[in-house]
Formats: sequence, C-alpha cells, structure tokens
Amino acid sequence: MVLIMDIKAEANNLGFSLAGITSPETPDHFSVFESWLAAGRNGSMAYLSRADTLAKRENPRLLMPGTNSILCLAYPYPNAARQMKASTDKLLGMVASYARLKDYHKWLPKLIDDLIHCLEARLGYSIAYHAFTDSAPILERDLAWRAGLGWIGKNGCLIHPDAGSCFFLAEVLLELDLPQDKPYPADHCGSCTRCLDACPTQCILPDRTIDARRCISYLTIEHKGDIPRELRGSMDNWVFGCDVCQSVCPWNGRLLARDYPDVTAESEALLAQPDLIAELKLSEIVFKEKYDQYPLSRARREGDLRNVAIVLGNTKSDVAITALAESMTCDPAPVVRAACAWALGNIGGKKAGGVLHSQLDLEADEIVREEIQLALSRC
Repeated sequence: MVLIMDIKAEANNLGFSLAGITSPETPDHFSVFESWLAAGRNGSMAYLSRADTLAKRENPRLLMPGTNSILCLAYPYPNAARQMKASTDKLLGMVASYARLKDYHKWLPKLIDDLIHCLEARLGYSIAYHAFTDSAPILERDLAWRAGLGWIGKNGCLIHPDAGSCFFLAEVLLELDLPQDKPYPADHCGSCTRCLDACPTQCILPDRTIDARRCISYLTIEHKGDIPRELRGSMDNWVFGCDVCQSVCPWNGRLLARDYPDVTAESEALLAQPDLIAELKLSEIVFKEKYDQYPLSRARREGDLRNVAIVLGNTKSDVAITALAESMTCDPAPVVRAACAWALGNIGGKKAGGVLHSQLDLEADEIVREEIQLALSRC
C-alpha cells in the first residue's frame, strides 16, 4: 500500500488530479459498447468496430502481453464551465476548452514516462509498461471508473466530485501486480438533467452514451464529409468540439479556477474564439503553421473551414457574405464550397442570392451544385 500511495503522490506532483489502479480484465460495460456499435452510433468511425480493435477493448492484455495491472490517470484541462462566454461579436467562433492547450498527444506521454521512472526508482528495477493517451483501442472511462476515478455521468463523461469532468484520461499497462482500487461507489448525477436538456442536438442517450452521428464534437472533428443539413443550425458558433454538456454540469461549475501555463491571453484569443472571417481565408500552409501544435489540426484545413463556413451562416450576418462568396468560388475543397453555399442560403437576401446564382453555372462539383440550388431556394 505504501508503494501505491507513493505512485499517487508522485502523479499529483506531476499535475495529475486523479490516479487509481484496476485490473486488465474485460471492462464491465463492454456489452454496452457492443450495443452502441450495433446501433451504428459510431457514425463514420469504422475503426471502432474492426475485429482487432474490438478484441483489444474486450481484453486489454492484447495491447501488452503480461499486463497485470492498469494505472489510470486524469490530467486537468481548462474548466468548460469557465470557458469564455460567447462574444457579442457574432463573427467570433468557439473552440472546446481542451483545445486551448497544446495537443495532449505531444506532451502527456512525457509526464507518464516521468511517473513510471519514479516508480522504477522506488522499486529499484525496470518494469515493462505501455502508456496510452486516447491513442489505443481501450475503454478509458470504464476502466477509470473501475479504478475509482469517478462515475460515468449522464452526459457520458467521467465525473469526480473534486475534479469535475474536464480532464484528459490516460492508462498505463504494467507488468507489475499491484493492489486494485475499488470502483467509484456512487452516482452523484441524481435527478439532474441539465446536460440532456442543454445538448444542442439531443445526442445524449438514456444509457449514458452519445450518438456520435448527432454530436457536435464528432461532426466538427472526426467527421470528414458534409455535415447533415438538419444539424448545421444547431452548431451555433462551435467550430471545433463542443463544451455545452460539461459547461452546464454542476460538478464543473463548483470548482475553483486554476492557472494553466500554456493558456495565455494570446492563446485564448487565438484558440478560444477564432476570427471567423480570417479563418475562412487560411491556406493549407498557414493552417498547418497556425495549428500544428494544437488539437485543431485534427480537423484538417477542409474540416476547419467547413465548420467556419457553417458557423458564419448561423450568424445570419450580411458582413460574412463577401468572405463566403470568395471561398465558394475559389476554395479548392468541395466540402468547403458546399458549406459556403449553405451558409449564404442561410443568411439569405438579394446579395447572397446573387452570389449563388452567378456561381451555379461555374461550379462543376455535383454536390456543391446541389447545395447552391437548395440555398437559392431559401433566398
């Protein structure tokens, strides 16, 4: 037990807010995940249902033979409940709070290595381990619940009463046989339904899972094609991810503010509320230079500008027409041009209609032409 206390204390010293130990046995809610896949709620994320990845989620030992214990960790990111409120300037977008830090895939593994090296120094010998930070087929929240890090809330997030839900999860598979923590014993969501009531697309399901096909985070990050027309208006001004279900959660609202060294006034302006007009003009080279170290790079330029165009359409601001018109005629990506066409139709009016009409005969892509025709019907 002394060794476990030392591990958790060192994890806390390194900035992890929570740490716990569980076994590599099949996650308790694996059948829920299977049912979720069977219902097609993974959307276009086909890799989630591949036989090899499904087997590893059922049996974590397949990720590292010889695994005897799993160390589960949580590292906090800026509290969604304290996210900058939407500006009165409609031409600013919103980005999920975790994306205000540099991409956790790039720096969190180093902290985990430091933690394991401290453990090895305490033991006096090296151990085999394999660490993951949202980078392997593993049911993170299920294992974290079993390791005592919190309960799985109604919004599908892992929640701890002292840490809320705004944290990255990581797992370390260890050959070391360690005493296990008990699963988190309570569910403190109670009768609260704030997350379900606030969800813009009603993607939160009764079994505490998310229908990814309707989730703004999935649509703006993982989904690479055209966003379903019926959901575009619900995106409001979210250009990357969505914090709504976490921002309304009382367990986040009660937490004290804390500082994040990588979050500066400059990065807040750059990442939390991007200038939509300027964003729509980003070239491939400039996009990569701007977001190379940040999670926004995951959306890729086409996805980012697609999202920006839709959000500009949601503003219904005539100020956006010129920028949308330029992108609809010049952008090399059909998915961006199609989004611009939809946005112009959503803004409506004579000016937007004139732009759409003039472009219809010049556009060669059939999908974009369809969007232009539908947009014209609304002007």
